[in-house]
Amino acid sequence: MTTLIEQLAAAKGIANEYVDAWGNPAEVTLESKAAMLAAMGYKVDDETALQAQLEQENHALWQRPLDPVLVVRAGEVIGFDLRLPITLVNDELVWEVKTEAGDTVKGTLVAVNGEMAAVAHINDVEYQSYRVSIEAELPLGYHELTVKKSARQALGSLRLIVAPKACYKQEPFVNGRKVWGPSIQLYCLRNESNWGIGDFTDLGILVENMAQWGAHFVGLNPIHALYPANPESASPYSPSSRRWLNVIYIDVEAVPEYQQNAAVKAEVATVEFQQQLAQLRAKEWVDYTGVTQTKVSVLRKVFDGAKLGKNTNRGKAFAAFIAAGGESLKQQAIYDALQAALYGQGMNAWGWPAWPEEYREYHKPAVANWAAEHDADVRFYMYLQFLADEQLANADAKAKSSGMIMGIYRDLAVGVSEGSTEIWANSELYCPKASVGAPPDVLGPLGQNWGLPPMDPAKLLEAQYQPMIDLFRSNMRSCGSLRIDHAMALLRLWWVPPGASAAKGAYIYYRVNDLLGILALESVRNQCLIIGEDLGTVPDGMDVLLKENGVHSYRIFFFERSKTDGGFISPAHYPEQAMAALTTHDMPTLRGYWHCDDLTLGRELGLYPDDAVLDSLRADRHQAKQRILDSLHGHGVLSDSVPRDVNWAGMSRELNHGMQIHMCLGNCALFSTQLEDWLEMDKPVNVPGTSTEYPNWRRKLTRNLSDIFADPALAELAKRMTDARYKAGSH
Repeated sequence: MTTLIEQLAAAKGIANEYVDAWGNPAEVTLESKAAMLAAMGYKVDDETALQAQLEQENHALWQRPLDPVLVVRAGEVIGFDLRLPITLVNDELVWEVKTEAGDTVKGTLVAVNGEMAAVAHINDVEYQSYRVSIEAELPLGYHELTVKKSARQALGSLRLIVAPKACYKQEPFVNGRKVWGPSIQLYCLRNESNWGIGDFTDLGILVENMAQWGAHFVGLNPIHALYPANPESASPYSPSSRRWLNVIYIDVEAVPEYQQNAAVKAEVATVEFQQQLAQLRAKEWVDYTGVTQTKVSVLRKVFDGAKLGKNTNRGKAFAAFIAAGGESLKQQAIYDALQAALYGQGMNAWGWPAWPEEYREYHKPAVANWAAEHDADVRFYMYLQFLADEQLANADAKAKSSGMIMGIYRDLAVGVSEGSTEIWANSELYCPKASVGAPPDVLGPLGQNWGLPPMDPAKLLEAQYQPMIDLFRSNMRSCGSLRIDHAMALLRLWWVPPGASAAKGAYIYYRVNDLLGILALESVRNQCLIIGEDLGTVPDGMDVLLKENGVHSYRIFFFERSKTDGGFISPAHYPEQAMAALTTHDMPTLRGYWHCDDLTLGRELGLYPDDAVLDSLRADRHQAKQRILDSLHGHGVLSDSVPRDVNWAGMSRELNHGMQIHMCLGNCALFSTQLEDWLEMDKPVNVPGTSTEYPNWRRKLTRNLSDIFADPALAELAKRMTDARYKAGSH
């Protein structure tokens, strides 16, 4: 049994060993491998049953002449495995490619002219596998390759994806242009007129004003669909669906049907309602429940009074949106409507695992019956997606018309939460018995479990990568760039078995070249630059692979230190094909970092096992801050009014702005700044390793957008940053 599990684990992409965060080789135990295989659906506790499963799989493989999908790069020879009964290996067979555009390219091949790869005997028939190749000049795209015995008799077919060699880059970046832009959490924007949370109209205001100040992009947190009926489940990295949008960002007053509804407008204009909005706006932290309930209740009235018939322009646009959204939009809308109804019945319906049995899976008859009986509720949630999509597109159009080279950049989360729409509707694609996380490292000695079920690599292949194509495509809508959170997921994911500690996990490998090919194809088609978040443990060769595929790396100032003396590497030595930043949403603000607020907060939240750990972190921080001062003074970006000795240097405006300019003079094509640091804020967005201990994903900016753009000190900072980027790009 041990040998069988070892062999199967190797065949299924489960790593035997890996290099840990300390640079030491680490073994994956047999127990962990068995747990991973069990999560994939293998009967690892019963040798006879497991043997039968494998035999069945082997039979199915050999009786299928072609794999489900093949990804090749433009200009490459098209090589693939062809499995045939021995009686056909000497015959001249016809191959035919039907292109995406409907054209046909044909040729012939003989299997034995290729290289023999394997032999098998199935039900007394000998099968042989050959590596064959065909030559055809094909356009980029999604085609179908069929191998035929004769003009009428097809033996098998596969999806043939022809991808470009690298991802898209806007022309100025190809020519060495260097730009800056702010990255924001959309919910944190304040405005005199929003409803207590940043919205897509605020995003439009931000991009237009930032463009005037010299920025060429605005970065967003993931804006994936969350849970309108469970608004406090607010982490943008634990979404319900990565294909649809978070409807809380809709600006109600910008909706055409709202503008046409006199009764609803009159209700919103009342003193009581305006007081309610003023209270939501005044709160320091986003009141997700208050904001969501207010928006959803008003939008429902708007929807119920809307004229969306087939003969109106809006009705036609809505119908076209529903048709384009297909089954996926239907799944999302039914989930949202059903969850709202169950909460309405007093149930804690946080996700489908807590729902009544008959509703726990999208394909169950009770779900279809419920949806048919509640058609208006389902259409309402489709309407919310329609509005969100339209308003995001408007913000993107503003970014492009205001002259931004890149415009909006979106963020793709690494997975969906266990109670999500995606798993409820597509459970066969996922392994719900496992969870994605991270192995033990310096920051998390126990490892991390993110509660996100992974996709099964074999099922992804079987689905001809359509789920990934849909995912990339939908996230490249209405933007000029996509940041892929945890880009290592294209190569491997750390799976954690159910109920076990993250340290008991293992790496599962995916077909990275296939996924990068699809990413490049969608990137070129959507004219969308790609940024891969490659922080943490990066396996050997992955950095080169991402670079060759035109994916921009992600460089955080505080992590870029010399291994020999601990000094900070000059941003002038960062790679060009990268986005640099001082900090991220998972790190303290500049003020928080400098004053060690994050360490004090960590102690209050119980994140450190004892004071000795905290003391060593404080000592490290003190040394790091001295090295930062040394570096900034050494590069001449600070005047002598900022002390050279860390014991006398608090975080000041000059030090803060000096750090921004230091980064802008660097070599990366993109520099992302944080508005929190412009406003000299101290509280973090998110404290990793916490859930309810700290109000993650809720903290707003301290000032309204109008105040920010009326501040001469910030206007001057933006001008200095723009000048520094021009200077860096002209070298």
